[in-house]
Amino acid sequence: MLAMYSGQIGSFSSRDLLLFFIMWEFELIPVYLLLSMWGGKKRLYSATKFILYTAGGSVFLLIGVLGLGLYGSNEPTLNFETLANQSYPVALEIIFYIGFLIAFAVKSPIIPLHTWLPDTHGEAHYSTCMLLAGILLKMGAYGLVRINMELLPHAHSIFSPWLIIVGTMQIIYAASTSLGQRNLKKRIAYSSVSHMGFIIIGIGSITDTGLNGAILQIISHGFIGAALFFLAGTSYDRMRLVYLDEMGGMAVSIPKIFTMFSILSMASLALPGMSGFVAELIVFFGIITSQKYFLMPKILITFVMAIGMILTPIYSLSMSRQMFYGYKLFNAPSSYFFDSGPRELFVSISIFLPVIGIGIYPDFVLSLSGEKVETILYNYFYR
Repeated sequence: MLAMYSGQIGSFSSRDLLLFFIMWEFELIPVYLLLSMWGGKKRLYSATKFILYTAGGSVFLLIGVLGLGLYGSNEPTLNFETLANQSYPVALEIIFYIGFLIAFAVKSPIIPLHTWLPDTHGEAHYSTCMLLAGILLKMGAYGLVRINMELLPHAHSIFSPWLIIVGTMQIIYAASTSLGQRNLKKRIAYSSVSHMGFIIIGIGSITDTGLNGAILQIISHGFIGAALFFLAGTSYDRMRLVYLDEMGGMAVSIPKIFTMFSILSMASLALPGMSGFVAELIVFFGIITSQKYFLMPKILITFVMAIGMILTPIYSLSMSRQMFYGYKLFNAPSSYFFDSGPRELFVSISIFLPVIGIGIYPDFVLSLSGEKVETILYNYFYR
C-alpha cells in the first residue's frame, strides 16, 4: 500500500516528464501485487488484464515522453516549464498527442479502453478498490490536463470535439451498462467510468469554466467513489455476498451502513449540496459557454449529458434498493450482522465531510485551480 502511495504521489508531484513516466510505471507493480494476492476468485485473470492494459498504454507514454524530450534541441529537456514554451510542427504534435491520449485513455478509462476497470474492481479487495477509484483513475485525467492540454495545445484544439463526443458516449454507455451488472463492485466501477465522462467533456470544452469543472469532478469523484467502495467492502465483510440479487433487507440489521450508503449514492447521482452536483453543473456551464463550438452541437451534447444524468439515479438507487430493502436477509440471525463500529464510521464520515464541504463551498477547490487553469488556457487564445 505504501509503495502504491509513493508512486501516486510521485507522479502527481513530478516537475519532469521522465520522473512522471518512471513513477507511472513504478505504481503498477504494487497494484499488481495487491490484486493478485488479496483479490477475489478470478484475481490472477484480472491482475494480468490490468498489467497488460496499463503496461501496453505506457509504451505509448514512453514514446511520447522521449519524442517530446529529444525534439528540436541538442541537449534533451524533459522539464515541464521549458516544454510548455516549445512549439512543434502540427503533424508531429498530433502524433505525440495520439500517443499520450492512448496512454491516458487506458488509465482514466475512456471507452473503448475501459474494460480492465470492471474486472479489476470486481476482483480487488475493497481497500485496493478505494485507492484505484480514488487516485489511480485520476492520474489519467491529470495527465490529459497536464501534458495533452498544456504541452500540445494545437493538437488538443483539433482533437477536443472528438473528446467531447467520446465523453458523452461514455456517460450514456457506462450508465446503461452499470444497470445490467449483478456484481456490486462492478456496478460501482461502471458508475465511476460514467463519471469520468464529465471530466473528458470538461477537458474538451476549452474554457476555464469547463476545465475548472473537470478538476472539481476529479476531486469529487475521488471522494465519492472511494467512499462507495469502502461501504461496499464493509457490507461485504458482514454478509459475504457479492451479487446484488442475493442481497436484500439489510437496512434493519445494519442501519448505520445503510444511512451512509444512501447518502453517498445520493452524492453519486449529483444531489445539490454535494460536490458531484457542483462539478457536473460547472462542466455543463463550460460546454455551453464554449466559444469553440456552434450552437446546435452544444445543445445536442448538453441534451445527451442530461439523459446520462437521468440514468445515474436509476442504477445507484436500484443498487441501494436491491441491497437494503426487501426481505431476503430480513430474518437472518442478528448475531451474524453487527453494525459498523467507530473505526468504519470514522473513515466513512471523514470521506463524506469533504463531499459536503465542496458541495456547499466549492471555492475551496476552485480558488486553488483557477490560476493554473488560466495559464493553461492562455496558450489557446493568445498564441
